[in-house]
Amino acid sequence: MAVAKEQEMKALVGEMQAEVVKAEAEVPLALADAFRQGNLGVMDFVRYKNIEADTEMRTSIAGPDDTNETSVD
Repeated sequence: MAVAKEQEMKALVGEMQAEVVKAEAEVPLALADAFRQGNLGVMDFVRYKNIEADTEMRTSIAGPDDTNETSVD
């Protein structure tokens, strides 16, 4: 029973990771759309990239963990 539950949880984690990958793939498209519509300026984008880099730096300083993190680029 416990083995079956573990396999179910592993499958669920795999499905969730696939959804995260899909969502991450939509971010550049949403940014491009925001640029086109005028809802995002150059300084907004620079601030976004700065926050993204800061978050990545803090994560690397915190040390490795057991999750499979993907690169932001």
